[in-house]
Amino acid sequence: MPDPTPFRLAHLSDPHVGPLSRPRLHQLFGKRATGYANWRRGRSRSHDMAVLSALVADLRAQAPDHVACTGDLCNIGLPSEWETARTFLEALGTPDAVSFVPGNHDAYVRGSLEGLLGQCDRWTADDGGCGSRFPYLRRRGPLALVGLSTAIPTIPFVASGRLGEAQIAAAEALLRALATEPGRPCRVVMIHHPPHPGGASAGRELRDAQAFTAMIARAGAELILHGHNHVASLAAVPGPGGGRVPVVGAASASARPGAHGPSLPRRAAYLLFSFEQAGDRHVISARQRGLDAEGRVGDLGELALDGAV
Repeated sequence: MPDPTPFRLAHLSDPHVGPLSRPRLHQLFGKRATGYANWRRGRSRSHDMAVLSALVADLRAQAPDHVACTGDLCNIGLPSEWETARTFLEALGTPDAVSFVPGNHDAYVRGSLEGLLGQCDRWTADDGGCGSRFPYLRRRGPLALVGLSTAIPTIPFVASGRLGEAQIAAAEALLRALATEPGRPCRVVMIHHPPHPGGASAGRELRDAQAFTAMIARAGAELILHGHNHVASLAAVPGPGGGRVPVVGAASASARPGAHGPSLPRRAAYLLFSFEQAGDRHVISARQRGLDAEGRVGDLGELALDGAV
């Protein structure tokens, strides 16, 4: 008999954990040099660790059944950031309670992603115990969490991502297999970059977004979670049989109010999803929690999802 208690999933993204230690001279090469200059010029003031701590404390007080973190733990991919990232994930929860996928800042230069995953692979291990490989599958309650990596090193001033043909094909096989299981689990895809064409500006986009959305149109999913844009968003992509798959973006979990300028009033927030079974359908609802106009962490209202999928 299905459990009548809703399963609750928290989703946060882009914490950009600091502080950033002073790099050694030999570490300031290529993109990392420009990234460190940008950090010193103002990016460090855009992300507030006190705000992040308050948000994480509120998240833990909500006692979700699981936590999804969709990338950008790091800033410029320094080795010193990898241990800081692991400490942050430990504060979120145990590897069984938290699932992580990396973002573009986690793969800032060649070798950065491998270094980070060397510290954090327990949070990317699938149910077979295989860590740091994508896609991975984790089953939690009614959910089948499918973790993808769009994290690739890029040239300075470019923050795009890519899945690649092999990862898209593997994800399609996995999603198709899950759809045929008895009781059909609720398939939740975790990805850092907005996965739909037009989801991010040129130079920041998912390069193979069209191939990804074409795959979702064939294989289907019940929910897609992403970060990257530092602002909460709601979109949808086609699913099989004319259906629509909700695509939900989370704000940065450490954004200081007003730090991005008056035209981009971004505030730190996370999302709290609730999943209930209704016959052969999954009923999904979501609320956003984060900084209000007075700078206090609280409820910011419901997201208008379609509901049953």
